[in-house]
Amino acid sequence: MIGPLDSWLRDKASARADSGLRRRTVAIRENSVDLASNDYLGLSRDPRVVGAAAEALHRYGAGSRASRLVTGTLNVHADLEQALCELTGQPAALVFSSGYAANTGLLTALGDADTLIISDQHVHASLIDGARLSRSPVVIAEHNNVEHVAQLLKERAQTRAVVVVESIYSVLGDHAPLKELAAACELHGALLVVDEAHGIGVAGLGRGLVYQEGLARHPHVVLTVTLSKSLGAQGGAVLGSELLRDHLVNVARPFIFDTALAPASAAAAAEACRIILREPDLAERLHENGRVIAEALGIKHAIAAVQSVPIESPELALRTAEALRDRGILVGCFRPPSVPDGVSRLRLTARANVELQELMDALREVQDVLADLGARPTGVAA
Repeated sequence: MIGPLDSWLRDKASARADSGLRRRTVAIRENSVDLASNDYLGLSRDPRVVGAAAEALHRYGAGSRASRLVTGTLNVHADLEQALCELTGQPAALVFSSGYAANTGLLTALGDADTLIISDQHVHASLIDGARLSRSPVVIAEHNNVEHVAQLLKERAQTRAVVVVESIYSVLGDHAPLKELAAACELHGALLVVDEAHGIGVAGLGRGLVYQEGLARHPHVVLTVTLSKSLGAQGGAVLGSELLRDHLVNVARPFIFDTALAPASAAAAAEACRIILREPDLAERLHENGRVIAEALGIKHAIAAVQSVPIESPELALRTAEALRDRGILVGCFRPPSVPDGVSRLRLTARANVELQELMDALREVQDVLADLGARPTGVAA
């Protein structure tokens, strides 16, 4: 017997299949060449990072056992927050259980009816959800358009305003004009929230685009980070003033009501921060691999970890990614609604720890599959 929920779910599944947008989880082959993950610097398997996680696992156990405000705050969390501050140049940090929780926690803690949130049209879903949950009026700014942001700030009726951007956007690989946005926010008494998910480990010799642009400790700039990309672990954090940290400890619901980040992940991320500070050449190797990918595939080089290849349809993008998976090459496949401009893309990560010969061999496979399927890049700027 099929109930009303089953019927509705089947209809939704059919609609996704008809649009070429069906997604599924597939366990990867252990010996695959990974050009898809967010492990930009290869630190998730670095023996020093794994060793730090193992030591914390044996010392503290598998989980934190409680929220940070009960018994969940451990020395390893304080160590991680200090390491994040040293990496980014920020005065204070507060660690959350995920980057998603950090973004939703920050925006909901900052928002109210008298605070306008101005969100760049390309920001991540976690920032979109945080804005929706904030109880604030929300307007969407044209992507990377400083003049539009300034106009919205100037014309607002609300007392306060928060501008929300990413430092580096993961689909197109383009950078936000942070200096100009910070200046506009300072002029109009607003706060700039910068998600450095794809900037940490990538820009500023690994210290992020905010640091690179000289905006660390800027009174109008706050940043969020994830620990699951360049830092090779799991979790997220908000970085800014001590006053902001205290506010979040007291009002950010994803912090207050969630179990603390697992000790092993916290220790791993802290060690990754220290490695990035000691070894800025990791970021340089990432960018060199990015140039190799862009040249081989005839696309514009994005000064980012991700190089994206526009494909003419969602179905063709998916077939290409699956054909490459069958050959042991893992690439990402971005399709609407995950892409901000509606253009499907293959997403290749220029990971720092992929050796040049291995990368070149993999790119030849990518070229062959693109040619076999007729999936040439469409010419849309990557």
